[in-house]
Amino acid sequence: MIIDFHTHIFPPQVKKKRSQYIDRDPCFALLYAKKEAKIATAEELIESMDKAGIDVSVVVNLGWMTHELCAETNDYILESIARYPKRLIGFCTVQPQSVEAAIGEIERCVESGARGIGELRPDIQLLDLEDESIVSPLVAVMKKHRLILLTHASEPAGHDYPGKGIMTPDVLYPFISGHPEVTIVCAHWGGGLPFYALMPEVKKALHNVYFDTAASPFLYQPRIYSLVSELVGADKILFGSDYPLMPQARLIQEINSAALAEEEKNLILSGNARRLLKL
Repeated sequence: MIIDFHTHIFPPQVKKKRSQYIDRDPCFALLYAKKEAKIATAEELIESMDKAGIDVSVVVNLGWMTHELCAETNDYILESIARYPKRLIGFCTVQPQSVEAAIGEIERCVESGARGIGELRPDIQLLDLEDESIVSPLVAVMKKHRLILLTHASEPAGHDYPGKGIMTPDVLYPFISGHPEVTIVCAHWGGGLPFYALMPEVKKALHNVYFDTAASPFLYQPRIYSLVSELVGADKILFGSDYPLMPQARLIQEINSAALAEEEKNLILSGNARRLLKL
């Protein structure tokens, strides 16, 4: 079994009317203003999964700025996981600034089968992760439903790219250490957060934190797999492609070619995700 923990799909109307959504939302504009930035529907994702030999994909939403756009795109994710219950697992998104609306939206999505929240973009969504008046109620509802939180993460150094943002390890760490009961997946290798696990207190704080490999070839050398496995353990790494940013097969090949034991590769490709998602 292969499970892709980080993919994106959008309703057909978003793909057809891209320019209108670019005008409506800064996060979407940042990522999809260029015509070469690919947008995929659920059907296109399923077709790509069949081609790459992927059994299950987690579909995550975007850090939309308004509650209305969150709900509109959440609807499509919920409809898609209902149509493909054995192939897709849905994570929905909220605009945290509207706390009551966000909690209501989380409850609505959970009732329809959502298993997590994400991809959260606190920097673009103007969420201060140290503002407990907003964070505490959201954490409470995530704990209530045992939801997984998938957040964007980015590097404090290196090249710039569309959507990089400022969700760097120093921004994420206070939230992680302050909410150890929340299961958190940090996208894009956590912006390098695993490297700080050489500090004993950081490694302890990361006990409920996982790191996905989304867009890895654009960010790191292939050695990242063996290095992070050594630092935090292969049981903390989740294969995520960031489809349709790149073909899933490219990352699968990279993982299979990594200097890892077969057991470690199996954990990354499916074992860890199966455990987290209770499949």
